[in-house]
Amino acid sequence: MEVSIVYREAKETDLPFILELMNWAIVNTTSIYDYDIRNEVYVEEWFKLKKNYGFPILVLEVDNVSAGFASYGTFRAWDGFHRTVEHSIYLSPKFQGLGLGEGLLNEISSVAKNQGLHAIIGGVDGSNQNSIRLHEKCGFVEVGRLPQVGFKFERYLDLVFMQKLLS
Repeated sequence: MEVSIVYREAKETDLPFILELMNWAIVNTTSIYDYDIRNEVYVEEWFKLKKNYGFPILVLEVDNVSAGFASYGTFRAWDGFHRTVEHSIYLSPKFQGLGLGEGLLNEISSVAKNQGLHAIIGGVDGSNQNSIRLHEKCGFVEVGRLPQVGFKFERYLDLVFMQKLLS
C-alpha cells in the first residue's frame, strides 16, 4: 500500500495542530528550551510574523493527516546575516522514527535555497543524538557546540549548531 506524503504551506486552520505539537515538545523534550506551554495568541502572532517576513511554514501530511511542520526565521537580527536562517522541525510523536524527518528537513532546506538563502542553521540539544544524526544525513555539519548554555528538566544542556550551506 502506497503512503501519500505531502509538504504544503501552512494555513491558519493548521494553527491548533502546530500549537499542540509545540506544546508537546515543550512539555516532553529538550527540542524547545521553554518551560511554559504556549497559547493561541502566541501561535497566531508567530504565524503572522512568519508571513510578514516571507518565512515559510511547511506542514507535512501523511495520508491526509498532519504529521509535522517545519519553518525558519531570522538567525541573527543584523543586516549581514540576512542570507542565513535558523530552522525548526517537529514531528508528531506517532510519526517519529519512520524516516519522515529527513524529507521534511530536506524540503525546508530546498525552500530556503529557492529563496536565494546561503546557509541554514539548526540549533539542536547536544543529547538529542537522533536529531544530530538526522541533520548529518541531510548534509548538515556540526559547526559549534555551546556547553551548558541551556537549562531544562533540572539539568544543563549543550546547544549544538548544525549548518548546511545551500549555495
